[in-house]
Amino acid sequence: MNKMDIYCITNKRVGFLENFSYKLSWVGDQNVPNNYLRCDNKKNIFFKEKYYSELTFQYWYWKNLMNLEKNEWVGFCQKRRFWIKPNVEIKNINESNIKKHLIIEPLNAWKEYDSIICKPIKISGAKKIKILKRGWKNLLKDPMILFDESRENIALHFDMHHGYGNLDLAIEEIDEEDKEEFKNFVYEKNYFNPHIMFISKTDIADKWFSTLFPWLERCENKFGFNKLEGYDTKRLYAYLAERYMSFWFKKYTKYLESPWVFIDS
Repeated sequence: MNKMDIYCITNKRVGFLENFSYKLSWVGDQNVPNNYLRCDNKKNIFFKEKYYSELTFQYWYWKNLMNLEKNEWVGFCQKRRFWIKPNVEIKNINESNIKKHLIIEPLNAWKEYDSIICKPIKISGAKKIKILKRGWKNLLKDPMILFDESRENIALHFDMHHGYGNLDLAIEEIDEEDKEEFKNFVYEKNYFNPHIMFISKTDIADKWFSTLFPWLERCENKFGFNKLEGYDTKRLYAYLAERYMSFWFKKYTKYLESPWVFIDS
């Protein structure tokens, strides 16, 4: 199988991955360390970094490196979340041994697939007090949320943590062929594939970016930037992309869900 590039997007130095095969990619507002790729030059959206987070580099890659890509596969991870090989005990992974567990080339198990996404996280099962505090507007519409865990879906979770109604408003701007299906997805599912991390064939990555970024630009007309602040909404566009990516890759690609590990360095 052909080789691939994996870009680790970060706003802090990742010392244990320096002098490694991953391409360290900087999105922070501090000085860019030596040998880290930067995304504040050429065609870029660096001025949106505080709202777009790691998407800032993904956009730069799409506009400036995509056409130069020689490998069949390309992947993205981030400073504290990394792709690891299957059948590894995650609890035993740390900075000192992670390199031997990282995926650095396409695996034989990928032969029948054209994209790899993170294993999902479940978002139902919140404490009742949290739902009462952060989801009271949803409870006014559907009190059964408190008694039926299956109603704790992606849409409720987004309303509670990233602004009530924002996801519904964003869905209005999605391409027509996805609008109804994506809305059903967020109101039916209580899990999604997190972190805007993926590995895919390069043509798939191009199709995804060509769909994602025009949608987010349309969303900017509704949300702008000035009122986005704090944990809940400052990175609204990244949170929207995270949910849409979970839907889009499942609809348009032959995907495989793969393990990942969190390393808090």
